[in-house]
Amino acid sequence: MKIWTILVAAGEGLRFGSKKQFAELSGSSVLFHSAIAASSVSDGIVVVTSGEDIEYVKNCLHEVKKVKEVVEGGSTRTKSVRHGLELVPQDSEILIVHDGVRPLASEKLFKSVVNKVQEGSEAVVPVIPVSDSLRSINGSHIDRSEVVAVQTPQAFNATLLRKAYSICENTSDDSSLVELAGGTIDFVEGDARNLKITVNSDLLIAEQFLNSKVID
Repeated sequence: MKIWTILVAAGEGLRFGSKKQFAELSGSSVLFHSAIAASSVSDGIVVVTSGEDIEYVKNCLHEVKKVKEVVEGGSTRTKSVRHGLELVPQDSEILIVHDGVRPLASEKLFKSVVNKVQEGSEAVVPVIPVSDSLRSINGSHIDRSEVVAVQTPQAFNATLLRKAYSICENTSDDSSLVELAGGTIDFVEGDARNLKITVNSDLLIAEQFLNSKVID
């Protein structure tokens, strides 16, 4: 089955203080590590970034042979993925969407979501338990056993993902969009090491993980 990945890297990094996808991690950019991870299962990768960074990204990722296209994103994450989707070949059967700032996603995790789609799932999302105690904004207790934290890579039946993007406008992640379009979401076990780089301390933690060589 032909598998393509949309790698989303159009954020401004306001909480990080700069564009975190370009921050250095063990001698390469965060985005480079994310692209290498996606390459493990992909026939091709479309990278979505800001218009001003397209040439920089092309140069940054020129060694990653699976990167076939770099395209300008939109004003929201959903619009950015839609722009990437337009460049994915129509004969692709499985589509993966991955955050460009999750550089530690393992080949094992990528294979896990892909395998489940190959077995017949419409959409597959890696999740991890929530360890902190939770309360709603009004102060009421939330049972953490009833919730999970969602990660990427998320994998989809390509036909269903295209349908979802043709009829739905905007959500926080792609699985939510597919759910709105009538799709069924299945879960696989995520990985606590699969950090989303958000603040500078996340970069330090990721560096430690890489140095200790604990990534599968």
